Amino acid sequence: MSKTPTCDIGLIGLAVMGENLVLNMESRGYKVAVFNRTTSKVDDFVQGRGLGKSILGCHTVQELVTSLQRPRKIMIMVKAGPAVDDVINELLPLLQRGDILIDGGNTHFPDTTRRTRELKEKGILFIGTGVSGGEEGALLGPSIMPGGNAEAWTAVKPIFQSIAAKVEDGTPCCDWVGGEGAGHYVKMVHNGIEYGDIQLICEAYHLMLALLGLDPHTQHSVFKRWNEGPLDSYLIEITRDILAFDDPETGAPLINLILDKAGQKGTGKWTVTSALDLGVPLTLIGEAVFARCLSAQKDERVAASKLLPGPQPDFKGDASGFVDDVEMALYASKIISYAQGYSLLRAMSRESGWEINNGGVALMWRGGCIIRSAFLAKIKEAFDRDPKLTNLMLDPYFRGELARAQDGWRRVCAASVLHGIPIPAMSSALAYYDGYRTERLPANLLQAQRDYFGAHTYERIDRARGQFFHTNWTGRGGTTSSTSYNA
Repeated sequence: MSKTPTCDIGLIGLAVMGENLVLNMESRGYKVAVFNRTTSKVDDFVQGRGLGKSILGCHTVQELVTSLQRPRKIMIMVKAGPAVDDVINELLPLLQRGDILIDGGNTHFPDTTRRTRELKEKGILFIGTGVSGGEEGALLGPSIMPGGNAEAWTAVKPIFQSIAAKVEDGTPCCDWVGGEGAGHYVKMVHNGIEYGDIQLICEAYHLMLALLGLDPHTQHSVFKRWNEGPLDSYLIEITRDILAFDDPETGAPLINLILDKAGQKGTGKWTVTSALDLGVPLTLIGEAVFARCLSAQKDERVAASKLLPGPQPDFKGDASGFVDDVEMALYASKIISYAQGYSLLRAMSRESGWEINNGGVALMWRGGCIIRSAFLAKIKEAFDRDPKLTNLMLDPYFRGELARAQDGWRRVCAASVLHGIPIPAMSSALAYYDGYRTERLPANLLQAQRDYFGAHTYERIDRARGQFFHTNWTGRGGTTSSTSYNA
């Protein structure tokens, strides 16, 4: 005789994020069924952190499915890629029309679009949701970015919004993003901006270390002060704490003992690839990705440092004033990073028809996630003022902030070049800003070159837009031109 289903939601995959999301859901009054392919993890969790809580441990997916109230809601927290498809295929024979599957991993958005479409044909509703905030966020309140089959939103909305982080007025950092892969796309852009933020902070640290000679404890005080101003954010906060942390074994600042070789999981690369596909200049995030790649060439860099000439840092100016300039460079570059990220969201919204709400995305990122900051409230206000804002830099508030920060930003970029200190993200941000505000760029010469060697045609400023011309530059070419295209 079958038991009456009692659980509100099921979760498959008891790694760090899965475990903490279960505990979060249970703390909000939901009964959760859990399964893990290694069933000993189920027993360890239920008898450990889940002891005495409304958590049902299951040793088979069938046991999990039969424990759930209809429509069944099952969240999959396994490694992105084929493992997600394997779980879905195992579940499908056990599900009924209207049941809901949720992928909460770091999935590439085209996979989510494919799964949403395939499962819709089988009568199963699918949600691909970005979840950001790490272990602590998953437990206490993450930022949640759901997208997929909109019919599923009503059923999962109460659970998702109850476990999500909240801003000051209690608004949850979770709302419906859009169809198909929109949720995972927004999470991907979040991660790209995270790459940019981290790189910018590292460049500020490097400038103060290499050019001013500021030790970690002194820099701790700088970051502490910055975290009390417009740069107030989770990443500045943890940088402040890292710089004050001494190694228990040696007593030296731990940061000085960590190898300068960075890793990555690929979401930053996905963001840059999407920008290239859509023709959006995502220069800062691109440089952040490449900076990690360059850091990984540690042995080559060590060898090159002994062979390649360059200036030695020798700062003679006002150190305190330069620290203030670095703050402005970091702040201005951060604005550029978000401006580029939101331009990418806007382009994808047009391309896909997902109608991503940029102001709503800013609200979802204000709490719980890795890039959470006070700064995002200003972005929300900007898109509230003008939902069709083409570029964040054009908003009156951010236009004023860039003007305020610009002189210090330029001094920092100039000093880095003169003293041979690489700041690829800050300098590319300034180049983007100057390029965006330049009425006439040298692309006229570029078009002439393309027409010269490939007959790719060009437009003229004294003729109507949309008319294309070809010139026989050498006198040896004919009148046939190549098809015009964007290269």
